[in-house]
Amino acid sequence: MSSPTDALQRLRRVHEDAVLSTLRAAGALSRAQLTERTGLSRTTMFAIVSGLLERGVLIETEGSAAEPRGRGRPAALVSLNPDAGLLLGLDLGRNRVRLAVANAAHQVVATASADLPGDAGPEEEAETAVRLVLEGAAGRGLSLGALEAIGLGLVGVVDDPPPQVAAVPARYEPLARRLEDEFGVRLAVDNNARLAALAEATWGVGRSVRDMVYVRWSIGVGGGFITGGRLLRGAHGAGGEVGHVSLDPEGPPCHCGSRGCLEGRAGGRGLLEACAARGVSLPALDALVAAAQDRVPVVCDVVASAAADLGRVLAGTVTQLDPALVVIGGELAGLGSLVLDPIRDAIARQALPRSPREIAVVPADLGVNASAMGAIALLLHEEPSIPAHLRPAVP
Repeated sequence: MSSPTDALQRLRRVHEDAVLSTLRAAGALSRAQLTERTGLSRTTMFAIVSGLLERGVLIETEGSAAEPRGRGRPAALVSLNPDAGLLLGLDLGRNRVRLAVANAAHQVVATASADLPGDAGPEEEAETAVRLVLEGAAGRGLSLGALEAIGLGLVGVVDDPPPQVAAVPARYEPLARRLEDEFGVRLAVDNNARLAALAEATWGVGRSVRDMVYVRWSIGVGGGFITGGRLLRGAHGAGGEVGHVSLDPEGPPCHCGSRGCLEGRAGGRGLLEACAARGVSLPALDALVAAAQDRVPVVCDVVASAAADLGRVLAGTVTQLDPALVVIGGELAGLGSLVLDPIRDAIARQALPRSPREIAVVPADLGVNASAMGAIALLLHEEPSIPAHLRPAVP
């Protein structure tokens, strides 16, 4: 049961969100205008605005003559401070780096991406990421002098991710050092599929539930579990690695050290190989998705079969975790019923089919930028050294 203090904090966050949402939509307003538009009492409004001004989330400017305050000078206006407390999220994927930037009002104000060659080494990744940040900020006129922290989404196991550079996996140490040298701010790291789950739970399709299973279906197959409103990492940083459930112990070796993993069969590379073996050669995952959208029979068969495999793995996950929602993200999620229906069927048949419960299987909301946004959500939700005023205005 929540304490009275928790209830008051949640209520204040609701009031803050109402003020911030109104200012995002309308721009600078006087306190009287904010009171009218939000429906909050004058006393509550002044307390909320004063707190947001003190924390640097809002700024105050002199009003115009069109907004008089009685017979005196014009009423002061308040607006979002776009340059305060910038947070960066970087998603280091297998072939692309993605960037998201949020301001102190937790508003995502910029996104960008850059390709990575398949043979890119750690130093090239680092330089690409730094260049993307600099160019992305310059393109939106953002001052990196207001930068507070950077969240990193990385491929693979990230063991108990704290905010120290030394805790970054060895493969990514050049990136972490380069970011620290260039920007001099705190870093927080986690697996990029888990971060996509956190983003969907914070801003996306999962924001109304406390228990959710997320799968990022792309070149690789990863996942993230939200349990009781918290991101589940596991004792060794491997929570959510659904792609490395073995479907065939005698199958082909996987880079994780096991054999016959789901990722080898359902991941982007496996799908391309399966299509090629049946006479349809495609250059990349994007081309495979386009072919499936055009309903090329071989491609549809390969993708639907992989979706059924994923569904069988998720049936075990759903049986164990009992989520309210299963969310499918990544490029393959855009194929709609072609992939969602086999997953739904497998879960319905195999995950406690006699249990009187409904578990929706839905596509993700946030698209390709989910992991970069999740890196920001990591800073907002998880990072204990982030100042309190930069934490999210959500329960």
